[in-house]
Parts: sequence; structure tokens; C-alpha cells
Amino acid sequence: MTLLLIWLINSVALMAVAWLLPSIRIADFTTALVAALVLGLVNAFIRPLLVLLTLPVTVLTLGLFIFVINGLLFWFVGSFIRGFVVEGFWSGVIGAILYSLISWLLSALVSGRS
Repeated sequence: MTLLLIWLINSVALMAVAWLLPSIRIADFTTALVAALVLGLVNAFIRPLLVLLTLPVTVLTLGLFIFVINGLLFWFVGSFIRGFVVEGFWSGVIGAILYSLISWLLSALVSGRS
């Protein structure tokens, strides 16, 4: 049940990001559900591998390279899901930041803690 709630929260957060940024578009809520699921899977399986492989660069940039990784993965997911469009790298970076902030905020509101 909790996993389903997190998935719905992430889908709503993705719709909010598309509403806030004109360079990110989502066709409908079903597309947002699919994109949120794929983003979750990518962040669970591919992101840790990329973080491990780019650890020296991440350490040299004091962790800022994580933003690059998150933006690239957000952009990557937008490149192959029909109806989910991320227009470029910087849109991906800003979208990933907003997506994580909105997801965190909605999760805190739903669970009642921060």
C-alpha cells in the first residue's frame, strides 16, 4: 500500500513539474504514472551504478556531479517514453531538482512529518 502511495505521489509531482516548466511536457496522468514508475526503476537500478562509476568526479566536485547524473537520467527517461518530453539537458537538471523537491514536500504533507 505504501509503495502505491509513493508511486501516486511521484506521478502527481511529475505532473506538477510539467505544469511549472514549459520545457517538460506530459500528455496525461497515465503517462505520468508510467514515467514515475520508470524513473523509480532507473533511480533504483541504474543511478547507483552511475554514482559508483563517477565517484572520483563526484568527490572532486563536492557532490555537485550528482545533479548532472540526476538530470541525465531524467532526460534519458523523457527520451523513450511517448508523451513525456524533456527538451534538453538543463531542463532535465531543473526538472529532476523540482521533481525531488515536490515529491519530498507531498510525501511530508501526506505522512504528516517533515
